[in-house]
Amino acid sequence: MHSLLKNKKTIALMVAPGMILFLFAVIVPIIMSVYLGMTDWSGIGDYNFVGLKNYKTLLTDDPAFVRSILNALTLAVALIVIQHPLGLCFAILLDYIGGRLEKIFRAIFFIPCVVSVMVVSKLWVAILNPTFGLVNNLLDITGFGALAHNWLSDPKTAMPSLIVILMYQGLGWCLLYYYAGIKGISGEMYEAARIDGCGFVKMQIKITIPMLKPVLRVNLTLAVISALKQMETVFLTTRGGPGNQTQFLANYLYKRAFDNYEYGYGNAIAALFVIICFVATYAMRYLIPSEELQEKRERRRHAKRNENAKRNEHTKRNENAERNEND
Repeated sequence: MHSLLKNKKTIALMVAPGMILFLFAVIVPIIMSVYLGMTDWSGIGDYNFVGLKNYKTLLTDDPAFVRSILNALTLAVALIVIQHPLGLCFAILLDYIGGRLEKIFRAIFFIPCVVSVMVVSKLWVAILNPTFGLVNNLLDITGFGALAHNWLSDPKTAMPSLIVILMYQGLGWCLLYYYAGIKGISGEMYEAARIDGCGFVKMQIKITIPMLKPVLRVNLTLAVISALKQMETVFLTTRGGPGNQTQFLANYLYKRAFDNYEYGYGNAIAALFVIICFVATYAMRYLIPSEELQEKRERRRHAKRNENAKRNEHTKRNENAERNEND
């Protein structure tokens, strides 16, 4: 086996199937999207090459595209600032209560994740319905009927309402990742902290959160990617409306390519979509570096400090030598 792994031809043959699949399933479609984004194709029949016109229009004269990016950023911030702290807190509480209640609440939190997106979306559409919806009925019963209105059709409340729906759908997965990470922390660390007189909150700050750094990094990256690729829930609840107030990139791509028969323009959106995802992933990798990357950075800093110290020492020696010669 060892001799086989030393053979470069054997390694190439083993890697080739995966590389070929990746090439035709990922790279070729991206290249085709970039090319078709330079045409005016409607999806049927012939098309004309228009160069960078579609890309220029997207970046300089398409408010809906800009709105889609801003909405994705807004959702990403909401997921990071609201959903993930909630998921972490619930995961800590689930681990703390233990026993049968832990299993019951764990199942309850995860139900929205296993139920179809169609069911959850339509359920929330019914809950937020202006006529018979649960939210407006509760406001009427509690004496706040003046606040009742069409939540998903009002430009002021459509985006916040959609964010609530999306956070509800994804809370189970968010909680599950943190819960699994907490279960992987040795109980001996908490026991030692208790013996030293450490309280519950202090233990979470000093032990749980630092030990969950790898999980936090993965979860926050997934949150940004999830915000960028939202499609099904948006399509099933608001379809990007009212106007384009709740428009997202994937839904806008679908609208221009398949509803408006602007397949070339849709491919231009897809190409820029891929670039935005790459940039966002790299930015998250830079902002929340892995332990290996942190170690590499630290080694570089250390090497640079040593180099600067040697350079300064060499400069001082030269200066001293010049002084001695002058004397």
